[in-house]
Amino acid sequence: MVKAKAYSAASATSPLASSIIPRRDTTERDVQIEILYCGICHSDLHTVRNEWSSIMPTVYPCVPGHEIVGRVTRVGSAVRAFKPGDLAGVGCLVDSDHTCPNCRDGLEQLCPNQTLTFNSPDKHLGGVTYGGYSESIVVDEHFVLRVPANLNLAGVAPLLCAGITTWSPMRRWGDLKGKKVGVVGLGGLGHMGVKFARAFGARVFVFTTSAGKKEDALHLGADEVIVSRNADEMKKHIGSFDFILDTVSADHDINAYINLLGRDGNITLVGAPEKPLAVSAFALLFGRRSLSGSIIGGIAETQEMLDFCGKNNITADVEVIPIQKVNEAYERLVKSDVKYRFSIDMASLKS
Repeated sequence: MVKAKAYSAASATSPLASSIIPRRDTTERDVQIEILYCGICHSDLHTVRNEWSSIMPTVYPCVPGHEIVGRVTRVGSAVRAFKPGDLAGVGCLVDSDHTCPNCRDGLEQLCPNQTLTFNSPDKHLGGVTYGGYSESIVVDEHFVLRVPANLNLAGVAPLLCAGITTWSPMRRWGDLKGKKVGVVGLGGLGHMGVKFARAFGARVFVFTTSAGKKEDALHLGADEVIVSRNADEMKKHIGSFDFILDTVSADHDINAYINLLGRDGNITLVGAPEKPLAVSAFALLFGRRSLSGSIIGGIAETQEMLDFCGKNNITADVEVIPIQKVNEAYERLVKSDVKYRFSIDMASLKS
């Protein structure tokens, strides 16, 4: 066991602060990574503040972070895919049971016995897993991803959550080239949805409650921006969309978007509103429309996404911060005051 510098929260009301955490020694299947950048996901904030206590209570101290990019420093004797010096990434998962039907199908994110990157039972050291707000991490080779060397590493980090969360349902829906695709919301998830839809050759429409986001949406690759509070703008598109990606976590009228779908159209939720959404059965029945949900993606799928991003020069738009400003970043995140993700330069942890 080795000691590593980190930033952790001691309680739901404590600020994140400098701390020392244990990391296991590398086993024969492990990869040790020096963390260079770690993205900040809204789920980091929810977990640190124990806002998901009913379904996923937080164990303290909590070291968040599951959008990790770094450089390999050591590998176990059985590791073949990585060597010291390689660029590597770690997303939301660091283990699963490897044997369930979901794992066998490459859907580790649906494994009933998965181990999350932080705040999951740690079978190696006891307690819970610690995430990427740290100088290093040790992970089973199967859950380590190859990072394209041509991309800006700060912008790669959010791909490990925001990227795969939007990529997975779009790819699962099929060939979107020439299709009419909508993205609801232009935040950390939404801006990646726009970039991917554009790269897939879709006609991209962004739905936003704020007319002030039009310029940004068009710059990111949208063909048109629809202000969802404008009934006339919404009405023009009734029954015309092939696919809509809904990234909004706030309470909203899902039926307004279901009605925009054409025959056999689908709307997929990747945002997680706190309250159940009221869904009109008739809105689905007429038009044979469907409503579904999606959460991150499997390891192979995530690697496919990273490779695609490398070939197409796609990264998240980030604001890079030192770790010492993480508490300020959390407060700004609550206010949606970031374009579009924070990425922590972990070299600042040495300061």
